[in-house]
Amino acid sequence: MNLDGIDLERVPEHVACVMDGNGRWATERGLKRTDGHAAGEEALLDAVHGALGLGVGWLTVYAFSTENWRRPTDEVRFLMGFNESLLVRRRDELHELGVRVRFVGRRDWRVPKRLLRRMDETIELTKDNTKLTLTIAFNYGGRAELVDAVQQLSDEGLALTEENIEARLYDPEMPEVDLWVRTSGEYRISNFLIWQAAYAELVFLDTFWPDFRRQHLADAVAEYQRRDRRFGGLSE
Repeated sequence: MNLDGIDLERVPEHVACVMDGNGRWATERGLKRTDGHAAGEEALLDAVHGALGLGVGWLTVYAFSTENWRRPTDEVRFLMGFNESLLVRRRDELHELGVRVRFVGRRDWRVPKRLLRRMDETIELTKDNTKLTLTIAFNYGGRAELVDAVQQLSDEGLALTEENIEARLYDPEMPEVDLWVRTSGEYRISNFLIWQAAYAELVFLDTFWPDFRRQHLADAVAEYQRRDRRFGGLSE
């Protein structure tokens, strides 16, 4: 990974990635869409290595959205099984790398109980790791997260304030997103971390997710460092 031009003292604390383009990557190669999802596994692990090499503290990836249930039944079934097997295959490796794994999203009846058990096992195994927090957004939607937070406030009879909402998001410890990356040439946020990414720098790449590698992450960080982050104010 080429880090020329990157100031390692100004690396974003929290990077979020929409892992988009698996299906189109497969279609271009005459493969099944599910083959594209499988190919994306190596990209995810390389992104983790890249985040570790850069010193990123939090990496959040969009694995399955609340809208993805609308996809063909066979593809949804594959994704449930694939994500379960990915955790079984990779959690020891992530643990050895010092990665803490977390999940955000609704734990409702649609998610297989066996997959939920694998998630809990992975959380427990890696909970004390400190080098990187890898958060997997699964059965996640930004609007759903806000609805659930507001519903909790209503149930508790508390005031509707930003502070109270933030304390009831799926992971209240998650810092705001600094750098938000989407692959595949699409220019949409697609309901991903819409609260946490309020002031994120957005970077859109033409690369399909299965071709994403740690250098793409480094290049996105370099782009992030070239920008002037004003947060509604003026530059000094």
